[in-house]
Amino acid sequence: MKKWKLCLINLFLIPHLAFAAPAELDQVVAVVNDGVILKSDVDSMHRTVEKNALSQGQTLPPEKELNNQIVERLITEELQYQQAEKMGIRIDDPRLDQAISKVAKDNGESVEALRQSVMKEGTSWATYREQLRKEIAIAEARNANVRRRINILPQEVDTLAAQLNKKNQAQVQYHIEHIQLALSDDADATERKAVANEAEDLVNQLKNGANFASLALRYSKGPKAFQGGDWGWMRLEEMPTIFADQIGGHGNGAVIGPFRSGVGYHILKIAGVKGLETVAVTETNARHILIKPSIILSDDMAKKELEGMVKDIKSGRKSFADLAKQYSQDPGSAANGGELGWQTSDIYVPEFKEQVDTLPVGQISEPFKTVHGWHIVEVEGRRQVDRTDAAVKNRAYNLLFRRKFNEEAQAWLQELRAGAYVEMMGEDNSAR
Repeated sequence: MKKWKLCLINLFLIPHLAFAAPAELDQVVAVVNDGVILKSDVDSMHRTVEKNALSQGQTLPPEKELNNQIVERLITEELQYQQAEKMGIRIDDPRLDQAISKVAKDNGESVEALRQSVMKEGTSWATYREQLRKEIAIAEARNANVRRRINILPQEVDTLAAQLNKKNQAQVQYHIEHIQLALSDDADATERKAVANEAEDLVNQLKNGANFASLALRYSKGPKAFQGGDWGWMRLEEMPTIFADQIGGHGNGAVIGPFRSGVGYHILKIAGVKGLETVAVTETNARHILIKPSIILSDDMAKKELEGMVKDIKSGRKSFADLAKQYSQDPGSAANGGELGWQTSDIYVPEFKEQVDTLPVGQISEPFKTVHGWHIVEVEGRRQVDRTDAAVKNRAYNLLFRRKFNEEAQAWLQELRAGAYVEMMGEDNSAR
C-alpha cells in the first residue's frame, strides 16, 4: 500500500509536443489513520485470492462479499505495517535476500527460478521483493507486540510438563479446519438468532458432504479464512483453548459445532489425525547485553557503546558478566550477568536467533539490532537433548507460548482495529 501525504500524484504526462492518453488515477478505497488503501491494492489481492481458489478448486463468495473481506484484510495489514514503522522496524536488503532464498528453498527451486515464476504470474520482481519486505516487517511488529502481552507462570510450565511426562507415549496431532461467524457483543436478539441459524445450516451442509474450504472462504471471518479455514496440523496444547476444549473424543472427519465464544460461532472439522514422533532438539546456552536507543541515545551511539564493551571483554579489561550487570537493559538477564540459560533458539526474535544459531561457541558477536534494541551475544555452549526434564519443560513452555500467542494476537488485532481511524471512500463515506 502506498503512502500519500497531501495529494495524489498527477499521472498525466505531456512528453515533448505530443499529448499522451490520460491515465486513470488510482482510487482511494479507504483512509487508515495516515495511510490509504488503493483500488490497485484491492485488485492485486483479488487476483491472488482468485488464483489460489482456482488452483484449489474452491468456490469464491459473491463479488461484493469478497471485496469487503479483502478490504478489511488490507486495513488490518496496513494497521500492522503502521505499527512496524512506528517501532522503527526496517528490513535491509541482506535480510530480505535471506528470506527470498528460504522461500526458494522451501519451493525446491533456485532464486532465479522463483524470480521467473513471479514474473510469469504478472508481478514484477521489484514489487514481489517490496511486498515480502513489508510482510516480514509486519510479522516482526506483530510478534514484538504480542510477546509483551504474554505472561507464562513457572507453575503453568511445571503443570504442563508433568502432564507431558505422565503420558510418556506418542502424542496425537490433529489437522484442523475452522469456520468463524462473527457476532458482536451488542447484537440484538434477531441478529443472534440469524447467526446461530446460519451456523447450524453450515454444519448440516458439511455433514452432507459440502466442501469445507469453499464454505470457509465464503462465510468465515476467522484468521485463516483466505486459506479455506485450514489451521494445519496442531497438538491439543498448541490449539486455541476453545478448539482444544472441543476436540476430545472426536476422530478423523468429525464436524464439531457450532459452539459459541466471545467473538461469535465456531465450526471445526478434524481433517486428519496422526501420532507424533519425539525428536532430539538443540539447546543453546547464551548470554547477552542489551542497550536500548532513546531520545538521548541514538542508534549509532548505542552501537558504539557495545563496540567498546566488546573491545574491553576481548582485552580482558572487563568481564562480560560485570558489563551486563552494570549496563544491560534486559532486567530479566542483567542481574545474572546476561545469562539466558539453556533454550531452543526458536523462542528468540529472528535476528537474535540467527546469531545464536550461527555463532561459534565462545565467540562474541558484533553489535546487532532487533526490535528490542542493540545487542551483543556470546554462545557459551550447545547440547542435544532428547526427552530429558529440561527438554520437556522447554517444550511445555513453547506449547503454552503458542497457545497464548494465537489468543493474544487476535485480541491485539481487534484492539488495533478498534482504536484506528478508518474512513471508507465509497457511497457510505463514513468513518469507523
